Amino acid sequence: MAATDGRARKRPTRPNSVWLTERPPLTRKADQPAGLDLDKIVAATVRLLDAEGLAKFSMRRLAAELGVTAMSVYWYVDTKDDLLELAVDAVAGEMALPDESDATADWRDQLRLLATGYRDMLLRHPWAARLLGEFINIGPHSVAFSNATMRVMRRTGLDPETTSGALASLFHFVYGFSTIRAMHEARCRAVGMSLDDYFTQVMTVLSNRQEFAEIVELSSRAASVSEGASVVEMLDRDFGVALDLQIAGIEAMRGRGEGEG
Repeated sequence: MAATDGRARKRPTRPNSVWLTERPPLTRKADQPAGLDLDKIVAATVRLLDAEGLAKFSMRRLAAELGVTAMSVYWYVDTKDDLLELAVDAVAGEMALPDESDATADWRDQLRLLATGYRDMLLRHPWAARLLGEFINIGPHSVAFSNATMRVMRRTGLDPETTSGALASLFHFVYGFSTIRAMHEARCRAVGMSLDDYFTQVMTVLSNRQEFAEIVELSSRAASVSEGASVVEMLDRDFGVALDLQIAGIEAMRGRGEGEG
């Protein structure tokens, strides 16, 4: 469905973005709901996606949530994809950025801040993972986050040829770790089960199968180290260890180039 007020355009035959598309200025019409604006539409989109997921999201469902007609929403965006792109950039704005005014700040701590913020955003908004893979993500919040990561990486002392791969290694790890965890959490919610109950159930089943003996042994050792901890706490610990390994790898590569910082 597209707008019928002259704003509609043919779907581009090349990659495009709502951020690269110029729209004519909005002009008020008598049939437009009072108090409705793009910020409210995007905020409602994020709420719906959080509550119901990407598969159930529709412009009609959004319009009902806002108490308006679907055509009222299309007055502000041309397509559903445009709105989803706006939503994924909105949640990117939740990620904290390092304080760049502190010249003494440790780049390692700043990378941890960025990586942990990225993880937390993906866990709060599981639908964002798929959209991050579909859109080119050049909205203002996404760009601010990308620029912050690049500025921190420059402080590591890595040469430019290595920096790109280091960023990919770090944030692809965070993306994969967070996406899998979010999927497990969603699956547990769907059947009314906690992560702790799910872990216990899985381990009970696997412990009776010889081919899983090594997996069970490792998981049991990990659980004993974190005795009394919840599955979420164990996952957070694993994330911290994996993140430390990523940073240690950057330090090792940095040493090859005799970087300073």
